[in-house]
Amino acid sequence: MVAEGDEVVVNLLNADKKTIEFEALMIVDGKSSKIGTPTVKGAIVKAEVVQADEQADKVLAIRYKSKKRVHKVRGHRQRVSRLKIITIAG
Repeated sequence: MVAEGDEVVVNLLNADKKTIEFEALMIVDGKSSKIGTPTVKGAIVKAEVVQADEQADKVLAIRYKSKKRVHKVRGHRQRVSRLKIITIAG
């Protein structure tokens, strides 16, 4: 769940635009809520691209066999995009 002004980290987006629009899956407003099937009709979330391409934290995968002197370490850094939610209309 996000609110206006939140920053969200998502998988790398191939977008050259500075703003991106998404369809909302669910909207919760203080006393009422709307659940989409699969999206809420007419509900649009606008987000601004803060950082188009950055790397997330490194994830290490270690394989080790005891008493065999065998170990293997692999690392991976996922490329992600950072978005800031501007408006939620719906």
